[in-house]
Amino acid sequence: METIEPMVQAHLALGETICARLISEIYELGFLPEQIAMKPVYSEASFEASRDPFSGKDTLCAYWRSPKGHRVGEMKFHADGTFFAEYDVVLPHPKDLRWFVEGVVAWGREDVIKSEAKLLPALGE
Repeated sequence: METIEPMVQAHLALGETICARLISEIYELGFLPEQIAMKPVYSEASFEASRDPFSGKDTLCAYWRSPKGHRVGEMKFHADGTFFAEYDVVLPHPKDLRWFVEGVVAWGREDVIKSEAKLLPALGE
């Protein structure tokens, strides 16, 4: 594949919508904007294509990294129209101390987007 820019542009609107959904999911948990240092922004991701071993078709992969270079999120657009996105939060739940928020995820096909938080039981005292 010569360049992935056409793939990046083809998924721009949906990618931005998915990012907004991930951010919305974070705020619905009760986090304030200033509590989240980094947010998933489609245009700020690094992009690459990977070959799906099952279908043999290209998947567009978007990755977000922390300033130290650690991967903090990803979004994948598959050739069949499905997608999956995940973004790390890694903070105690702001409203329910029984939980720790590992991250948020979104998945779906085209304009059907499902999302949820990934919660872990908080460590006890």
